Amino acid sequence: MNNRFDHRRAVATVLAKSPISVRRCLAPFVAISALVTLVGCGNSQNETASDDPQDTAAAATGEVLRIGTEGAYAPFNYTNADGSLGGFDVDIANAICADMQMTCEIMAQDWDGIIPGLKAGKYDAIVAAMSVTPERAKQVAFTEPYFSNALVFLAKKDSSFDPTNSSDINAHSIAAQRSTISSQWLENAYPKADIKLYDTLSNAFLDLGSDRVDAMISDKLPALEWLGSPSGSNYALKGEEIDINDNFAIAVRPNDEALQAKINQSLANLKANGTYDKINEKYFAVPTSAAATPAVDDAAQ
Repeated sequence: MNNRFDHRRAVATVLAKSPISVRRCLAPFVAISALVTLVGCGNSQNETASDDPQDTAAAATGEVLRIGTEGAYAPFNYTNADGSLGGFDVDIANAICADMQMTCEIMAQDWDGIIPGLKAGKYDAIVAAMSVTPERAKQVAFTEPYFSNALVFLAKKDSSFDPTNSSDINAHSIAAQRSTISSQWLENAYPKADIKLYDTLSNAFLDLGSDRVDAMISDKLPALEWLGSPSGSNYALKGEEIDINDNFAIAVRPNDEALQAKINQSLANLKANGTYDKINEKYFAVPTSAAATPAVDDAAQ
């Protein structure tokens, strides 16, 4: 697993497309003749039946894997109009459940309470675009990474905001989601900056689009998702992407080594049988396989 995401190609691919729906702005750059139906589980808000033998096997075991996600971090996880959960994380979780022949119960949890919810036994694992950091590793046990991430700045297209100039960052108000890798990086790198923190990424984008802040820092793919929407049509990426060796992994309780091992095995199976790549192609412009376990950058938060 040593495939870092080619962010520059993704930016060029996505931004070259005319604005379309939020979901489709990150459509795959290659056609997929058929997408594997992920079976064996749904989410706790919208479970559906399936005739697939693997789904039957999952139900037959009677075992349930409870998974927490945020449901507000498109394209990784989001809440549909009917209240069901969707996104890259949800599809990965469903595929893991199918591989393990277990029934998925996926529930939404506010970001600030997502680790406390795991520790309290509300669910068994977190699949929510969670970055591996030394601080979090003291509270949870992480699986192998399943995605690599970079940070970006956004501002109005006609804005002179230049994040390559540190004095420019300090001179502008900048939005970020609280308790995320992006907000923590910004707070550490630019402690004098006028940082506005928000409980959800959607609220941060809302204030950016309403001119209540000058700029914003975000994970790259949610930023591209928003730029492809009507609300983000007058905005653009500013400066270069920031590679901080940020990797997403699934979190379980520290004493749950057995579940950690089972999820790692399922992730390996999904990569080997092509399911991971098909899910990735469904959401992202450039295919990427989860990277091999990298050294955690202690400077990343």
